[in-house]
Amino acid sequence: MARLSKEERKEQIMVASLKLFSKEGFYTTTIPDIAKALDMSVGNLYNYFSSKEALAKELIMYISKKLGFSFRKINDQKISSEEKIKKIVEVYFTIAVEEPETIEYFLRVYLSNREVFSDGCEGMICVSPFVTEVMVFFEEGVSKKELRNQDFFTAFGLFMGYLGGMVFLHGERMLPNKLSYYVDDISNNIYLALKTNET
Repeated sequence: MARLSKEERKEQIMVASLKLFSKEGFYTTTIPDIAKALDMSVGNLYNYFSSKEALAKELIMYISKKLGFSFRKINDQKISSEEKIKKIVEVYFTIAVEEPETIEYFLRVYLSNREVFSDGCEGMICVSPFVTEVMVFFEEGVSKKELRNQDFFTAFGLFMGYLGGMVFLHGERMLPNKLSYYVDDISNNIYLALKTNET
């Protein structure tokens, strides 16, 4: 069996931590818990991350880059803002179903334990790769006169609040149908809320 590189091992630690933090909670999960899940020593784990807080911050950057990369692929397509909205909703819902710990971590750890991220992750610093791509989407939509020109955070809150709310309901098993069932309606509702009166 081939030895993992330092970067591969680091990613393995992050994936395991993501699952534990999302399922058990940030404060309940300990570094020994993470080490045990990976069958490695606590001392070895500290070679990769100096503390649980450092690991938490690295994780939110990891998620932000992952989501940002997915959104960038959509932004690069020569399609309308309406079509991009549907693709963004599909991608976000797919991640929520296939890798629920990714969205769970964002909703239940990052947004609920802001004190953990207060030093080094102020404002949008640790989620900037993701937020930047959403900003690009809005700016392009406005420049093409497909989306209404409005305060970024108003539009961002509407878009992500809607997606986050649906994913939360899905995670709590409150939706009568699969998340994919709602893609068309959610996409259409978001588009109608953001579009210009000219479209």
